[in-house]
Amino acid sequence: MTTVSFAEIGPHERYKLLCATIVPRPIALVTTLSRDGVVNAAPFSFFNVFSEDPPIVVLGLQHRPAGTHKDTTRNIAETGVFVVNLVDEALADAMNICAVDFPAEVSEIDAAGLTLAAGLDVSVPHVAAAPFALECRRTVSLAFGPGREILLGEVLRLHARDELLDERTMRIDADRYRPVGRLFGNGYARQNDRFELRRESYAEWSGKPDR
Repeated sequence: MTTVSFAEIGPHERYKLLCATIVPRPIALVTTLSRDGVVNAAPFSFFNVFSEDPPIVVLGLQHRPAGTHKDTTRNIAETGVFVVNLVDEALADAMNICAVDFPAEVSEIDAAGLTLAAGLDVSVPHVAAAPFALECRRTVSLAFGPGREILLGEVLRLHARDELLDERTMRIDADRYRPVGRLFGNGYARQNDRFELRRESYAEWSGKPDR
């Protein structure tokens, strides 16, 4: 087996290995609002759900090489709120446009031709076309040197396209929800090839003849 000590390689090599092995990663198209009222949208694949009670999501924020904050980090620090818009196949191209390093005064929403919908529990709007959008409030930020920050946010509300969520059972229609996963480089993955594995109890597992 090949083994690599992360203490002996640089950040770029670590990034390549982590991005290529931890796949696919969910994509958060995060919308924030500046003090001047400009809506910013930026995609993050260093993102996941952390807890359901309390409902917490986590974002990995990267600062600019000089250590200054990018728009998303600065806006969340100033307002304390943000929205995670999940990305499906229909939203993928617009998400990719939002990854362009636009000047702070330029809204990625306009550049990508997206429409916004007003937030209910937060002042930040969400992407109307997103399959799901999570209104979030910042809870904890942890800085790791000048270049990285881990942000934990409490989910206050979920917006869902009508055909995706059964409000009675709180079940998601997996056949209609077509999320996009982040790979590495320019690679992305569709999630339309699924299989199920039923989790057995110990009694079921141990009672099989071959055990």
